[in-house]
Amino acid sequence: MPAFTNRLAQTDDLPALRSLMQRAIEQLQHDFLTPDQVRASHKVMGLDTQLVRDQTYFIVEKDGRIAGCGGWSWRATLFGGDDSVIEREPAPLDPATDAARIRAMYTDPAFTRQGVGGLIMDLCEGAASARGFRRAEMMATLAGIPLYRARGYVPIEHVTSAPIDGITVPLVRMGKYLTRTG
Repeated sequence: MPAFTNRLAQTDDLPALRSLMQRAIEQLQHDFLTPDQVRASHKVMGLDTQLVRDQTYFIVEKDGRIAGCGGWSWRATLFGGDDSVIEREPAPLDPATDAARIRAMYTDPAFTRQGVGGLIMDLCEGAASARGFRRAEMMATLAGIPLYRARGYVPIEHVTSAPIDGITVPLVRMGKYLTRTG
């Protein structure tokens, strides 16, 4: 059985990534959110193409098919994509005092529970650590919390998104200290 491979996302991957994210939001959030919250999630979550331009967004593949994607950032934006209602902040972070941002983690529903999320986390944390970051933070969806807890992330604060057509989406800011290797 072929193993998962990984690479950095390129601009020509954007349509496939958006399609994967759409499927993941629709199929993997429904056990945690109401149907209205799932619909609103599309304006809270999504692809931030700045991550692709910064070359900090990973794709995990198996047999040439994208199994998952996710990235990290040295910029201040904690979450939100190109089409989201979240205001993004492109200012650079200071690795000595700030936490790297883990961003836009998605697994294709056909590849859940196969280690895709963990592999992406390893890639992101390793890259952030190599750039000098000692901590990482993310804004987690309720569906992602079990993975992030298993990876050592702890809740920092529970928040809700700004209302989208009167609907808010519950989120949890989580963080952890990164382990230095080498």
